[in-house]
Amino acid sequence: MGKESIKVLHIDTEMSWRGGQQQAAYLIEAMHDDGYQTSLICQPNSAIGNFCRDNGLPCSPLNMLGELDFFAGFRISRLCRKHGFTILHLHSSHALAIGLWAKLFYSGLKLIAVRRVDFHIKKNWLSQIKYRTRKLDRIVCISEAIRQVLLADGIPAEKLVTIHSGIDIHKFDHQHSSTNLKEQFGIPANHIVVGTIAAMVGHKDYPNLLNAAKIVIENQEDVTFIAVGDGSLKNSILELAEKLALGNRFIFAGFQKDIGSFLKIFDIFVLASRLEGLGTSILDAQSVGLPIVACQTGGIPEIVWHEQNGLLVPRKDAVALAQAILQLTGSENLRKQFGSRSLQTVRAFDIKTTIAKNIELYEHLMKGKK
Repeated sequence: MGKESIKVLHIDTEMSWRGGQQQAAYLIEAMHDDGYQTSLICQPNSAIGNFCRDNGLPCSPLNMLGELDFFAGFRISRLCRKHGFTILHLHSSHALAIGLWAKLFYSGLKLIAVRRVDFHIKKNWLSQIKYRTRKLDRIVCISEAIRQVLLADGIPAEKLVTIHSGIDIHKFDHQHSSTNLKEQFGIPANHIVVGTIAAMVGHKDYPNLLNAAKIVIENQEDVTFIAVGDGSLKNSILELAEKLALGNRFIFAGFQKDIGSFLKIFDIFVLASRLEGLGTSILDAQSVGLPIVACQTGGIPEIVWHEQNGLLVPRKDAVALAQAILQLTGSENLRKQFGSRSLQTVRAFDIKTTIAKNIELYEHLMKGKK
């Protein structure tokens, strides 16, 4: 099937930049560079819209006022008719609702939703309709764990396809570790740095990490923690850190665009999430050869292999998390062993593979295949 038959309009309704927006950006950029007809509908002044503008990618800002905004769906349907788009790739939950409105006005559209969370479909009527309607052709699950959750929710297997999120595995190859960054944050040169990159939201479970850090700090003097990220729970997280008296042994660096510089000063990467669709921040850490400590939840066991490239612990168990971190801080050889294995296992999650599988899905949909 030729490229001229694959015409995909992507929709993302989020304002901020997180893992889902990075995956959509990778896909849009690759399709555009490879000569496919593709474009993005996004909110005005959104992070992904700004990315497309700055990189010369086709993008149309459109106010989308929630899931019941049928007028936005109507305008998108007219755009699809005008430019010949036949597939809507819906990168957020609200985008799925908007896409269904568009299909109501233009029945010829094929709809692909993306499911990035590993919890069950909400019981409210709108969520149930969105994921169960026959108007939705496929649901891309970014991990097999998510696919299993949707199967348990009664979604037909033929509607589900697992396409793991990917990363540019060579993105940080030429980025060097910066001693200046450690000096900037007052981290002693001889300290082992345990780092995380995670939004300050509920499912990332910062309290779990902070309580584990308290145990580690009490047992080892030459360890400093650093967290990169921001979010709605920032104030409560900072209050807990103060209550635990973590002081300058736990550094909050806030949101950072240049995560590569931070990854390069980390000795261990930790993710304390209680829910996690996959965990592309873990993949980024693996791409620079870091050993991983993470919770056994969602899609994480699909990328962290216990005692091969890292250690897995039960979720919401700060003691187990601390013990795993201490196991790695106490053994440079084990850190090097797991880090070397990380460089090998991350190759399976090259963004090129993710993109190829999405293109294959488009081709199958246009051919009417399952």
